Amino acid sequence: MLSIKKIKKLPDAPGVYFFTRGREILYIGKATSLRDRVRSYFSSAGIEISRGGRIVQMLALTTGVRYQKTDSVLEALLLESALIKKHQPKYNAREKDGKSYWSVIITDEEFPRVLMIRGQNLKANTYKLQATYGPFPNSSELRVALRLIRKILPYRDKCKPLIGKRCFNAQIGLCPGVCNGAITSIAYRRQISHLKLLLAGRVRPLIAKLTREMRATAKRQDFEKSAQLRDQIRALTHIQDVGLIKTWKSDFQVQGSPTSWFRIEAYDIAHLGGSNAVGVMVVAEAGELKQDDYRKFKVSHGADDLANLREVLERRLAHPEWPRPDLIVVDGGVNQLNIAKNILIKAKITIPVVAVVKNEHHRPKDLFGGQKLSFDQRRLIFLLNHEAHRFAITFHRHRRKIM
Repeated sequence: MLSIKKIKKLPDAPGVYFFTRGREILYIGKATSLRDRVRSYFSSAGIEISRGGRIVQMLALTTGVRYQKTDSVLEALLLESALIKKHQPKYNAREKDGKSYWSVIITDEEFPRVLMIRGQNLKANTYKLQATYGPFPNSSELRVALRLIRKILPYRDKCKPLIGKRCFNAQIGLCPGVCNGAITSIAYRRQISHLKLLLAGRVRPLIAKLTREMRATAKRQDFEKSAQLRDQIRALTHIQDVGLIKTWKSDFQVQGSPTSWFRIEAYDIAHLGGSNAVGVMVVAEAGELKQDDYRKFKVSHGADDLANLREVLERRLAHPEWPRPDLIVVDGGVNQLNIAKNILIKAKITIPVVAVVKNEHHRPKDLFGGQKLSFDQRRLIFLLNHEAHRFAITFHRHRRKIM
């Protein structure tokens, strides 16, 4: 087990951390603050329900921690993905698999395209590829990162080369002008070589390469190109990744606890005086809503919310092929909490349950079963409960329309 004294010596800076056992790398993660992120794994706020069994096991095996400080959050994100791909740590199993995660591909053509693609579609894609980066677990993180990158190193995604007029992205500086011939294929491929270094998390080698090119262009008195390279170097040295930091601390991200694999399922019931009763399940996994896993249930107990909840949970547990949650959230009070717990006991399944208590305005007021939760963990649960309510009402209204 790591000592708190050693953790306190970690820098309060962005970077990538490695949990190790001897020379073996067990897990790789990224952080806006290495000190705070690693400390969160061992804090009293990191309660058991926020830790999957794999994390507890990993921490028990950990004998050391290493880190690699980065100059920006963006660099930490890109470096984490590259290092996971390189080292294949045992406890980054889901990131290694990556079927439902996202990758960045660079196509192999005269004017290569740079595209986001879901891992499960990677093998089925029709593009000839020259490079693939990822997987990246969080699509919103990746989109923000690509927006930052594209402002520094513009690239082509969808426009057709040499059609004679500038695409929209070229007009706003996000495409270098492959559409209207503003850049040659040779110059564009050089730009892509820069992009490949950045996507691999190799920012310092990229800056060194750009610096050499800037000096060479200045020597040739190509001052326009030299100024462009200078601006790229400055942008890379002072990346304004506030948007990416906000994404890491978004509403659907539990801060202060390791949540790389954490899955929450929230349930709600909706009806109008017992008519058109429905139940729903919504899911947050790895810090973001997973809408593909949402489920709708037509229930048969009219205005009896407890019986409807029991039916929904029993039908959900009849699907062992669905991923098992690390936490279940139900809407209601002690009665709903006990219903869920009893169903799990009957099924011989151990999953923590919390119940969201509402006030007279149907807004979250308190939690039953989650007394030790941190502020951010409670906030996540309230937000997911709200999402379940929205989804249930939408489904209920749809049923009323078609009945």
